[in-house]
Amino acid sequence: MMQRLRDSSWLNALADLFFPPQCLACHSPLSASILPLFCPACQAQLPWIRPPLCTCCGMPFRAGGNHLCAACLTRPPSFTLARSLFHYEEPIRSAFLGLKFKKELAFAPSLTMLCSHSVLRADFSEPDCIVPVPLHPLRLRERGFNQAVLLARACFPQWRRRVAPLALVRQVYTPSQSSLDGKARRRNLRGAFKVADSVRLVGKKVLLVDDVFTTGTTVEVCAKALQEAGAARVEVFTLARSVVG
Repeated sequence: MMQRLRDSSWLNALADLFFPPQCLACHSPLSASILPLFCPACQAQLPWIRPPLCTCCGMPFRAGGNHLCAACLTRPPSFTLARSLFHYEEPIRSAFLGLKFKKELAFAPSLTMLCSHSVLRADFSEPDCIVPVPLHPLRLRERGFNQAVLLARACFPQWRRRVAPLALVRQVYTPSQSSLDGKARRRNLRGAFKVADSVRLVGKKVLLVDDVFTTGTTVEVCAKALQEAGAARVEVFTLARSVVG
């Protein structure tokens, strides 16, 4: 055991020599590859989401206790609960965009550590399967990987074997959601997702994973498809939550 630890330390030191570690957000040099890969300044600014929040959709409140928000009271979503680790702000935004568009996969080990420190992790029940929100095959070919699959595996390593990347199918190629409002997003995603014919979800507890919760349209459409396929419970995990309006 001690020999393996010494070998590991030597290899890490060698890797740091040839590939000097950098902060995932500001790219300033780090003294060593110590997780999470954020410099002290960026780490101090990590925009964690903490209670109080909506007990259903996870929307943060400025003060008070946990309770249902007006939107969930008026129109309960298809999912049972949704939680996000961070506000979609710096320095998480820069680190995530590096992962999504520049394939900076060094973010994955840091995600594992960050997720383990979130106070909201305990809100999730143990799932029977974990379903990443899929990309359309054309977009998957363009990007080369699905960031939701990476998030699912990095953030829930204890349930890694339950990740089912092909359970949900994106059957309609849609324009990017980023510039659309809630109504346009719903119209854009109409009929976009379906559960694969070979997947049996009746009575199953499903954890749906996506990158950013904005209006909640994408996870709502996916959760509804999972529910219609027989899922008994759908919970939603996203890396970050963006404030709309």
